[in-house]
Amino acid sequence: MNASIHRLIASAAIALAALGAGAAVVPVDRIVAIVNDEVITQNDLNDRVNLVVRQLTRQGGQIPPSDTLSRQILERMINDLMQVQMAKESGIKVDDATLDRTIERIAQENNLSMADFRAALERDNIKYQRFRDDIRNEMLVARLREREVENNIVVTDAEVDTEIARQSREASSESEYRLAHILVLVPPQATPEQIEARRRRAVTALAELRRGANFAQIAATYSDAPDALQGGNLGWRASARLPALFLEALDKMQPNDVSDILRSPNGFHVVKLLEKRGKVAAAGVQQTHVRHILLRAREGLSDAEARERLRVMRQKIVGGADFAELARTQSEDASSFKGGDLGWVAAGDTVPEFEQVMNSLKENEVSQPIQTPFGWHLVQVLGRRSEELSEERKRAAARAAIRARKADEAYQDWLRQSRDRAFVENRYDER
Repeated sequence: MNASIHRLIASAAIALAALGAGAAVVPVDRIVAIVNDEVITQNDLNDRVNLVVRQLTRQGGQIPPSDTLSRQILERMINDLMQVQMAKESGIKVDDATLDRTIERIAQENNLSMADFRAALERDNIKYQRFRDDIRNEMLVARLREREVENNIVVTDAEVDTEIARQSREASSESEYRLAHILVLVPPQATPEQIEARRRRAVTALAELRRGANFAQIAATYSDAPDALQGGNLGWRASARLPALFLEALDKMQPNDVSDILRSPNGFHVVKLLEKRGKVAAAGVQQTHVRHILLRAREGLSDAEARERLRVMRQKIVGGADFAELARTQSEDASSFKGGDLGWVAAGDTVPEFEQVMNSLKENEVSQPIQTPFGWHLVQVLGRRSEELSEERKRAAARAAIRARKADEAYQDWLRQSRDRAFVENRYDER
């Protein structure tokens, strides 16, 4: 028997012994799910449910009935735990330094210092160590998905040719859709009876929507998709990122329309079109002329010291000092001899942390010190332009769109198969 289960049984035995000695009744934590050799307890589930309720309340979202919400969240916890186990078993790791940088970036994106960020977590009754563990697990799962799914996606030249031809046919515009959806998964090798039961679940969801029920509420109640608790919201998706099954239905729909039931290899879908807009075709690519100063943390120069040195440099530049001269004398990047000039760069040419800050700057504005995997930077935008896409970039963009679409579909299929191979015992109904 697993050691975690032994510990829980021992805890229960102690509690029962205390009761026999006349102690007050204390609720005993119980196991609500077993995933391979680990357990999820009722207290674990309660903590996660309370967190989700607070988030939905803050966002003004619809809160499903308590029992439905608990079941949805437990299913998510089972899948997450299963994937974390797989990542650890296959040797995937996230070191502390990488984890710290990620959490610092989350704080920066919320315009908070680390101290303020930790205080905000405490106000939400989230222990910092628990938050840190959750972020580490999310990164493990992301790396697992990249290795097991995304790295195995193959996009052929013929598919790229077809995608470019499709974009050309659409001439001056490509549609973008803001969608919400409900997915009722069908397990691999499902029996006809199982398939019919899942179909009836989708039919019930659609019937409630036809009677005027709130889509977000129905998604939270019936959908098996990861975004179910966010009302099934997929956000804006370019047509290139949507499966043909969705596009065929969307072509006949108006905003706020709900599709009929759509059948895919993964299961049954219901799609709601929230908005539709035309997107200027990728006849050109936005480029940014950017330069930077880079300092790398190392022995003798901590992260805090590198950030402070750049902060002082920024004050000098704002006060009139020459950016290029400081880059030539202080920057540790190969671009230092050019005054830190990186030339004209396009989306995807730099790491996301750098690109996000670069895109937020006005021309000639100098950023605050920012951190990327390469170190600490000051960034300055010198200009922006739109250049016609080269044939190479057109093919790269088409390939990326196809890869993203395939990865979305392949991940759901991989997750279903992984769940089918794992030992999962859901004890939620054992009261």
